[in-house]
Amino acid sequence: MGNFVLDDLVKAGPAMRTVSLPRGRQSLHTMPTSSGYEIRENCLYDWDGRKRGLAPFTVLQHTIGGRGNLHYESRAMQVKPGETLLVVVPHNHRYWLENGDHWEFFWISMNGEEALRIHRSILAITGPVLKLQPATIDHLAFCCHRLVTGGETPGAASAIAYEAAMALYDDVFGSHPTFAQEYRSLQHVLSHIENNLDQRLSVADLAKVAGLSRAHFSRIFAASEGLPPAEFVLQKRLRRAAKLLTKTADLPIKEVSALCGFDDPNYFSKVFRRLYGTNPSDFRTSGMYASISSPQRILE
Repeated sequence: MGNFVLDDLVKAGPAMRTVSLPRGRQSLHTMPTSSGYEIRENCLYDWDGRKRGLAPFTVLQHTIGGRGNLHYESRAMQVKPGETLLVVVPHNHRYWLENGDHWEFFWISMNGEEALRIHRSILAITGPVLKLQPATIDHLAFCCHRLVTGGETPGAASAIAYEAAMALYDDVFGSHPTFAQEYRSLQHVLSHIENNLDQRLSVADLAKVAGLSRAHFSRIFAASEGLPPAEFVLQKRLRRAAKLLTKTADLPIKEVSALCGFDDPNYFSKVFRRLYGTNPSDFRTSGMYASISSPQRILE
């Protein structure tokens, strides 16, 4: 594409579009929430990742001209021309424009389980500022341009957002064998967890499965999945327990506990109540499985 689409996006002038699913539609795994092209020239442009609500979404924003400031966890940096900002909300970051500067960029924001998974995996390995290949930038601009012009059905809009996520994935993991290997290691660990929830799954054991040091594994896993490994495993165990309680009415709760990797039924009941707000037996009779809550911290 050779930046031709990016040129077309710029020539069309500043524009943005908010995209949303009609009420009552089933949520899609990747869905754009907004996209556009802007030139900012005042200090009113200021986004704090801790003050944008609790619903998770991602922001993919490419700098065409000027510069933006980024404070990401404990690091301070600038986002310069040719660089792409990637952040997940909610998170401890802030990006903003200094008074007297300008920032020209296009962006695509999206939500959905798959978008979050892919972007968290990339962030875990690259950090929030990426240097992408020109063809990738033009591909992302092409996706942005189609979203801004509008007219797509929810499914078509979702396909464009997924296309953008995959273009980013191919650039990051296709160009860096080490990154790709770490990503594959994480996917192997996720499969191992899913297939062995009734077994011991310590962080040290999972790090061995990944072939990484415990510290490095814990860091990239938490950045990729949004939870530390031990909490992730605990949630997986509890969600399997919730499904078993609902689908197998005759299975004793003690056996459900054991099948989900809990040696102590009392501890199982305690952490189950912490996530679902009720004990396993009451959960079974209430039919709450269809309204399982989103991931949250359980361990204290």
